[in-house]
Amino acid sequence: MVQTPWGEFAVRDAHVHFFSHRFFSILTGGRDVAEVAAQLNWDAPSPHADGLADRWAGELDKHDVASASLIASLPGDEASVAHAIIRHPGRFHGQFLFNPLAPDARVRLQSGFDAGLRTVCFFPAMHRYSMADERLEPLWQLAAGHNVFVHCGVLSVGVRKKLGLPSPFDMRFSNPLDVHNVALRHPSVRFIIPHFGAGMFREALMLAALCPNVYLDTSSSNNWMQFSESPLTLEAVFRRALDVAGPRRLLFGTDSSFFPRGWVQSVFAAQSEALQSIGIGSADAAAIFGENLLALQR
Repeated sequence: MVQTPWGEFAVRDAHVHFFSHRFFSILTGGRDVAEVAAQLNWDAPSPHADGLADRWAGELDKHDVASASLIASLPGDEASVAHAIIRHPGRFHGQFLFNPLAPDARVRLQSGFDAGLRTVCFFPAMHRYSMADERLEPLWQLAAGHNVFVHCGVLSVGVRKKLGLPSPFDMRFSNPLDVHNVALRHPSVRFIIPHFGAGMFREALMLAALCPNVYLDTSSSNNWMQFSESPLTLEAVFRRALDVAGPRRLLFGTDSSFFPRGWVQSVFAAQSEALQSIGIGSADAAAIFGENLLALQR
């Protein structure tokens, strides 16, 4: 339990990247992981996922965080997060990055769900497709009763930049409104738009207003606010999101990812302060900071 301005309640983080040993190996094409970590000035993850899982469990304990949703941040690293969930039951929820255009997409999607990962992550700008693409239609039946995370808006992967790796992303595929028809036709699938739409806030709000199975993830510093036509504050963002989606469709997240930084407590503090300043009650705060995420794991 975390002491908050509203009292004590369980905090659960909906957005934590699990940068495993295998993640770095896939990302760099097999480079020595210790050398890559040294280049980044980060701690190298242990070769087996259990070691990183233990470190994240300890980090959550340090901050009194009840659980976190770990993202396998490249296709092919699903097993790392699955190991973490098995090693620390109840502390972690599982997500996995997915390319729906891959030849084995259906098999990989089902395998991820079978491994206990409840949320699949689509990055349309990264893999260059539209969420409205008819080729994706067979996947929605498999995703029924699960969660589909769709990264929209500005996409910038910090670890790629630091390593000098190319990022040939295409923002033409980043509009949250591409999810609209899919979400309407598949009400049993819960769609999550991270970072309030990451610069496409208006479109994310429109989508949430039209589709009750759409959730907004609050994670990261939300520096996309710099792109707004009129100045935005975190308080204003939360106020508008609450007006449209309500407190039961907001998911607190930090976008934490690497060590030694660990869990980004400052994001929690900033979001707590913003929500307190607009006067939300304790029940709504408890929902946003943890209860909503837990409900999506059922």
